[in-house]
Amino acid sequence: MHGNGVFAMRPLAAGERVLEYKGEITTWRDALRRHRREGVAGHTFLFGLSDGRVIDGSRDGNSARWLNHACAPNCETIEDDGRIFIHTLRPIHVGEELFIDYLLATDDPSDQEVRAQYACACSAADCRRSMLADAA
Repeated sequence: MHGNGVFAMRPLAAGERVLEYKGEITTWRDALRRHRREGVAGHTFLFGLSDGRVIDGSRDGNSARWLNHACAPNCETIEDDGRIFIHTLRPIHVGEELFIDYLLATDDPSDQEVRAQYACACSAADCRRSMLADAA
């Protein structure tokens, strides 16, 4: 799909908390500066928090950073006290890949070159063809 992926090692029930998205908590300014210096265009491990900070999964992150995007995800993210947790939306079978909807944002969502970097190919029946939130 879009990267390595995370797969269920055991059956998971609907509504189950399965992972925490871990990494260094920092400012967007520092995270973006680091990403421009060390990252790959169109690929990021940054997860924004509601208080304006960001979790940088490329620093001290865990397997949650390998979750792939899908327009019809089987998991969702829930923020709780400055932490991000992954919860299942439905029962998941052993070996099934876990997906979240990235709902990404860009500085200029009308820039077609930037939008192309975030094209989706999840092949869901209702795929919106983008990992960006404004395409929803």
